[in-house]
Amino acid sequence: MPRQARAAAAATDPQLARFIAAMPKTEYHVHLEGTLEADMKFVLAHRNGLKLPFADVAAMKASYKFNDLPSFLAIYYDGMKVLLKEQDFYDLACAYLTKAASQNIVYTEMFFDPQEHLKRGVPMAAVIGGITRARHDAQAALGIRSQLILCFVRDLSAESAMAALDAALPFKEHLVGVGLDSDEKGNPPEKFRAHFAKARANGLHVTAHCDVDQVDTLRNIRTALLDLKVDRIDHGGNIVQSPELVAIARERGIYFTVCPTFSGTLRAAMQQPVDVVRAMLDAGLKLTISSDDPAYMGSEYLNDVLIRAADRSQLTRAEITMIARNGFEAAWLPAADKSAMIARLENYVRPAA
Repeated sequence: MPRQARAAAAATDPQLARFIAAMPKTEYHVHLEGTLEADMKFVLAHRNGLKLPFADVAAMKASYKFNDLPSFLAIYYDGMKVLLKEQDFYDLACAYLTKAASQNIVYTEMFFDPQEHLKRGVPMAAVIGGITRARHDAQAALGIRSQLILCFVRDLSAESAMAALDAALPFKEHLVGVGLDSDEKGNPPEKFRAHFAKARANGLHVTAHCDVDQVDTLRNIRTALLDLKVDRIDHGGNIVQSPELVAIARERGIYFTVCPTFSGTLRAAMQQPVDVVRAMLDAGLKLTISSDDPAYMGSEYLNDVLIRAADRSQLTRAEITMIARNGFEAAWLPAADKSAMIARLENYVRPAA
């Protein structure tokens, strides 16, 4: 949908848009490197003595053209090459957390892809150190709490992923979990069985991307649920094609981090396209909504994504509130902290009810 049409759709219910914007929220499925805006790329490139192949910000943004996961990933990984120093990661995380706080996100768990930085010679201490300083400063200045999830880049080798985990474990106090992202084709979840086991043994949670309409997606969802027993699933919309897997996910109380901007429609093996958010809600699944890689998706951050999802999926105010509550319940935080956040949401919703 063109930007003008999306804006017009959101404007059809300005009261709902204001309700969403002011509501306390969480965000789980956001890749820090995917929040690297074009203007910051130019700043970091200049600081690090790099020459970018674009005349200006507009030309760079015009190059963000993709039609599937591999074509998106090629742009995404190329863009992060400007991240070289601890200060770069600090500035990146600060920019996202500042934006998130301005949208009334009060808690977020952010993905990062250290393998891509390690292979360019950037030490793990610089990556985690910069992000961690930003997290602490943002909480002190803006009140936004955050945690960090190390993602394994699944189309790199299992050995590379284990090396990244081993390099990160000395900093595990700054991590809350590990995840699994990038190109799913030929890289099933079981490739990372040992990595997840080691992460769990070190007190970390586990999650995994199961992108929409990928090869063997239902088999991969089954493996993630039954074999690896992940704590959450990122995306996962194709699960609605399997009543058996839906029942398993409901029984286990699995939360899904859904990103409708990038994968809002099921198409593979479907007679007609299916809206992911509506189908998952109607199946009784617990979903949260996130922005994924907003810098590459029209700079649409969480409020924009929620407003568009409300229109596209015909979400009621009660459903939007339930999705927000799911976010707080899904947090990898102590129960008392989650209860306090849920109370904050309820105090917001009650006067608006």
